[in-house]
Amino acid sequence: MMWFLQPGITVSDVIMRILAALVIIFLIMPLHEFSHGFVAYKLGDKSIKYSGRLTLNPAVHFDPLGAFSILVFDIGWSKSVPIDPRGFKCPKRDMALTALAGPLSNIIAAIVGAVLLNGTTFLTGIPINLFQKFLSYYILINISLAAFNFLPIPPLDGYKILECLIPDRYLFNYYKYYPVILLSLMGLMLFGFFDIPLMFIRKTIYTFVIQVGSLPFLAFM
Repeated sequence: MMWFLQPGITVSDVIMRILAALVIIFLIMPLHEFSHGFVAYKLGDKSIKYSGRLTLNPAVHFDPLGAFSILVFDIGWSKSVPIDPRGFKCPKRDMALTALAGPLSNIIAAIVGAVLLNGTTFLTGIPINLFQKFLSYYILINISLAAFNFLPIPPLDGYKILECLIPDRYLFNYYKYYPVILLSLMGLMLFGFFDIPLMFIRKTIYTFVIQVGSLPFLAFM
């Protein structure tokens, strides 16, 4: 559902949510893609260095449709970093780690936001202000992006991780029936099959982020 259609949305909510989305589009999504590339490079894919994608420059990673989706739905994407697994020592393991790096970057970014949110609340004693509202939306959008990317739907990171977990003896049949598997997963997504798992993943990540973000302030509570 488009967030601005939810009841009770105020002008300050709209402004802060758009600002949070823009920060994520131009700062965090480049970090997401850079994380894929950096991990792949460290694991042996030297081709990534010459692709021009091992950078935090938002212009290189920007995808207009993905950015629009983040603004409207809190989920979206950037241009995928091309990975060549031929340089990996252990291709399945290293590809899974490379895929995992993206959503982990969103979780880390959310934790940083949670620390700042707890810090501003602790220092000011004010339950909510515009900056705290901005941070709240920043955290929620990062969590939504991480949860979305963990779904086992191509070309999301969760699907790449799942693909790497398939035992070698089943890979032939997997690739043989890949078109059927792909269409089945897309159909399940369209009919809302992944709504409950997505909600569960989002809630789990949110609980983890808030708990970790509060750790620096436990001694003062």
